[in-house]
This record gives sequence, C-alpha cells and structure tokens, in this order.
Amino acid sequence: MPCMHKPYLSLILVLSAAFPLGAERLSLMDIFQIQTATQPQISPDGTRIVYQRNFADIGTDRRYSNLWIINFDGSGDRPLTTGKFSDADARWSPDGTQLAFTSDRDGTPQIWRIWLGSDQMAQITRISSAPANLNWSPDGNWISYVAHVSQAPPKVADLPTPPEGAKWADPPKVIDKLVYRFNGAGYLKPGYTQVFVISKEGGAPRQISHGNYQHGGIAFQASQPEWTPDGKYLIMSANRHDNYELEPRNSEIYEFNVGDGAVKALTTRNGPDTQPTISPDGNWIAYTGYNEKLQGYQVSKLYVMRRDGSESRMLTITWDRDVVQPHWAPDGKNIYFLSDDHGDTGLYATTLDGVVTKQADHLGSGVSAYGGGGALTIAKNGNFATTYGKPDLPGDIAAASLNSPSLKVLTAVNQGLLSGRELGKVEEFTYESSKDKRQMQAWIIKPPNFDPARKYPLILEIHGGPFADYGDRFDIEKQLMAAKDYVVLYTNPRGSTSYGQEFGNLIHHAYPGDDFYDLNSGVDAMIAKGYIDPDHLYVTGGSGGGVLTCWMIGHTTRFRAAVPTYPVINWYSFVLTSDIGNWTSKTWFPGLPWDNVENYEKRSLLSVVKNVKTPTMVMTGEADYRTPISDSEQYYQALKLLGIESMLVRVPEEPHGISVRPSHQMVKVAFIVGWFEQHK
Repeated sequence: MPCMHKPYLSLILVLSAAFPLGAERLSLMDIFQIQTATQPQISPDGTRIVYQRNFADIGTDRRYSNLWIINFDGSGDRPLTTGKFSDADARWSPDGTQLAFTSDRDGTPQIWRIWLGSDQMAQITRISSAPANLNWSPDGNWISYVAHVSQAPPKVADLPTPPEGAKWADPPKVIDKLVYRFNGAGYLKPGYTQVFVISKEGGAPRQISHGNYQHGGIAFQASQPEWTPDGKYLIMSANRHDNYELEPRNSEIYEFNVGDGAVKALTTRNGPDTQPTISPDGNWIAYTGYNEKLQGYQVSKLYVMRRDGSESRMLTITWDRDVVQPHWAPDGKNIYFLSDDHGDTGLYATTLDGVVTKQADHLGSGVSAYGGGGALTIAKNGNFATTYGKPDLPGDIAAASLNSPSLKVLTAVNQGLLSGRELGKVEEFTYESSKDKRQMQAWIIKPPNFDPARKYPLILEIHGGPFADYGDRFDIEKQLMAAKDYVVLYTNPRGSTSYGQEFGNLIHHAYPGDDFYDLNSGVDAMIAKGYIDPDHLYVTGGSGGGVLTCWMIGHTTRFRAAVPTYPVINWYSFVLTSDIGNWTSKTWFPGLPWDNVENYEKRSLLSVVKNVKTPTMVMTGEADYRTPISDSEQYYQALKLLGIESMLVRVPEEPHGISVRPSHQMVKVAFIVGWFEQHK
C-alpha cells in the first residue's frame, strides 16, 4: 500500500496547529483514538454478552476489531481476542459454551471457534473467499454461512501463451454483468454468493444453494440464513429471479433443504422480502419488506406468514416508519424491532394484532449522526442487549429485560478519551420551511466555551441518502468543525426518513428541488438566533449532501465557500456508472435518461452551475463506485471553465465516504475546515 501523498500530509501538519494535540477540545488525531462497541450477541441463557470493539491503529493507518465479553450485570468486561485483526460476526453455540466468529488472523478471512472458559481458539475453515453471516444449527453440530463461489471469466477468444521468460502485459478484464463493481468491494470477481454449512469440527464445507444467483438479497448484500428448529432447513432472503440484475430489489424468502439442497420460494410478490426470523415454535416467519411501487422512498413494513408461506399479513399497518431487525419474543406473543422516528433509533414491540409500543430509545453506535446503525439481540429468558449512543456518547453496549426495558449502559469504551475532551454542546430545535410552512427538525453543535455575545461563523452540513436521516447521535466530524469555533447546523429536509412515507416522498422524482428552501430556511433560523455572523456562512455535505451543497450554491450566493464531497453532478453519468444505477433509474427517476431527458436535465447540477459564484472545493475518493469521481471531475472542470475559484481533491483508494483509512478521514475534515479558513 503506497504511503500518503505529501500534499495531504503537509496540510494535516499545518492544520494540526488549528487542532492542537493534547488540547481540551477534540483534535484531528482523536480520529485514531475514538472507539465504538457494536454487534452485541447475548448468550442463550442471557447471562453474558459478546460484542465487537472497533478501533484504529496509528502505526498502520488501518481499522481493526476485536471481540470482548461482559456479564449481563455489567461486570467482568474483558477481551476475548486481541491484536490487529478484523474479528467479527460472533455467534453463540446453542449450549453457550463456544463462539463462532470470522477473523483474518491467519492472513485471510476464515471461520474460527473459541471455547469460553479456556479462551482457546481453532480455525474451522480454509476457504478462498470470505465467509459471512454465521449461524449455528440448533443441535450445535453445524455452522451455516454465505461465501462467494468463483467462476471462470467470460471467454472471448483463444490466445497464444507467452514464450518462456517473456513478460507480457496483464490480461484485460472481461465484463458481462450489469453490476460489475460495487462500492467498498471494488471490481467484482466472476461468480455468485452461495450458502454453505460446515461441521463445527471443520473439514470440507457443503454447498447448499446452487444456480447463477446472488444469494444475498438487495444489492448482493449477504443475508443470514436462519435454521428451522428441527435443523432440517435454512430460511433466508435472496433474489433468484432470472432478471435479478435489472430488478435487484425483488427478493423473496426461500427455504433451503439442508439435506438435498432443494429450494422453495415462500413469498412471490414484486418487492423486497427480507430479514426473515422464525418463531420459537417454528410455525411462523416474521419478515420485512413492501410492495414495489417504484417510489423514491417506501416504508419497510413488518409481516408474518405461516412456516409454509401461507397466510401472509402486514402487522405494522399504522406504524409509518421503517422496520428493521425483527426478533420474536421468547414466548412468541410479540415481535421486537428497531425503527427510526424523528431522527432517533428506538426499540419497539408489536403484538400479533399490530399494536406497536415503544420500549427504549437512543439505540445506535457510531461516530456519525447519519443513519441509525443499532443492533438488537434477545436471549431465551427475555434479557436483551443492544447498542446505545447519544450526541456525547459514540456508542456502547446496553442491556435490559423485555419485562422491564429500562436500559443500563454496560460499557464505557471512550471514557478515557472523552473525559479529557470538551465537546461542543448539541441542541435540537425545529424551524419552519419557507416553501410550505412545514416544520423541520434540526440540530446545532456549538463550539466549546460558547459565548452567546459573540458572532460565530456557521457551517451548514447536509446529509446524504437522500432517503436517510440525521439524528440525536454522536458525530466526530461535526464536533471537530465545532472545535474550530464554527457553529454547525445539520437538519432533516424533505425527503429524510423517520418522518413517514409522505414526507419522504416529497422529493419523489424531484430531487434536488424544494429541499433548497428547507435548508435555506434553517440558515435563516440560525441567523435569527443572534449569534451567527451572516457574512460568514459555509456549506458542505457528502453524497446526497454533496448534491444539495451544489444545489444550494447554484441558487444563492450567501455562502462564502462550499465543499461538496463525493457528489452526484450529472444524473446521466450516475445511472450509467454508479453501482446502484440499475434500480435508482426506475425509482428516483421516471425511467432511463434518454426517455426522460427533461426530468434528468432539470435536476442536473450542471443545469445551475452557471449561477455559481462561491469558491468551491470538490473532494471524492478514487475508488468511489457509488458516486464515481468522474462526476466530481465534470463539476470541477465546469467551475474552472466559468472562472470560479475551485479545487479538486482526489483521495487515493477511498470508496464512498472517505473514512476507510483514519488518516483519510483526517484529510476530509482538515481540508473542509482549511478551505473555509482560507475564505474567512
């Protein structure tokens, strides 16, 4: 891996003076220090919780994860694994004596077992592709997982072999798939994701699924096979339709016979059927999804059906929020799930009659206010564990009982760091959009030692998606901006999730558009508070937030500087180069570009670039296949042709988000703040 480019390193060193090391405020180097606790798994008897502790290493500039274990009462927190490895996907054996997990500690990702008590480990697999989504069979003798099965690339012609000692060029990549690269995964190897089982003792795995299908649901993301209580079948979501590339969201729930591999579809509707979970008595399956209406945003509902796929019915008819991670109560009388409501991830329960009640809030773990990211795990005795986070708490593990769901936070993975840092205070408020008087939910981060008598510069930070939300969550990048004496505003304009289907679809086939008024009104509301300098306004955002950053400066000159990061600029090129163009072209748009020229053109950021007067820096990762860098190049060159002060920053090897390498995340924050500092 090549070292960091010198211009990046130089600017980090310069800006380290702006974010002094060892100061009471957060500094850039704290990106290496922050940790998160994720993926809790409670033991079958409800007495212990294993979780994943994620950290960065300053020497290798990489992110790692180890497994830790803690008692249900919060005692005995200790590591199960150590070292600079990616230990993840831990699952308890049915008797609670062992764990299966994935790890690259032998050089490549494999399945490992660990015996509780002795903490002895053994490698179970020696396979050529990474296993994922492990699950033990009910008798504890088998482990199921999904993994990629390679195929030979398409053959076009026979070529002579090079003579001995000759050094010919590398052969070309031959591509015949619609989706041939994916963000974060890079260029996809020929082949398909399949389902396997392997003995807990190791040996040769046995392939259960077959056929030229991606057994992983929407966008090829792997789903976890669920064992039936009798151990004879695996239930999972997959897309086994012949047109799966053109209709990637049309997944079904399938039953796979573990004995002979026979497969049966349990659902048949057009739309995603995902996240199946089997009732304790084995007679019912709960799952999530919706009927595809080709809308920009559709609320994912909770359904139940009989084990054979009959009598399917929707439970969350009146709950106008997305349902994720359904879990049956141990007695089978309720189903618990996570859902975002007004920017907060909560735990909810529904009866089989569809009566939904809230159980707990602030479920989440991470270093961004964007999205939810919570996790839930329930034991047979009704004890459960989850992630927990707030604006001043990046993410810890919490636990409670379903009978008394008052969460107790068990871990404190960032106590050592944050006890020595003064964070910016986060405040929530609402304001009215000038477009239609709708109420918009927003948050402010004020600088540490905030003085209401001062006039502060304001950064408007816009979320992506666009169908996603900001919320009541910790955000290290925004805290670092506030640490530089900026007030940071982040808001959920129309189209954001967690407010229901009607609000989300206000931008259906009309994005970007009226969201300008929502965001601009937020800036007006901040100025009205009296402590914002109206002559020092700045705007930034990533992905869909990059889209709206360019939309804002295409409609107003009030901002002194702008930084769109990894934006979409030209919707034509987005559909034709992005890894999700196969479904966004028919849900975010009325159809393909050449059939809907006017709709694509009026929403293009190039349609308003001639209005831009704002100094603008565009930043994108060179390995971004969600919003490929070619779009950023188009916008940068357009600005240059128009004589606008501008800069293009290409971050090597980074996919969407620019945060795989901790130093690159430092670059992102440092460059945004540095660009604004240059335009004060």
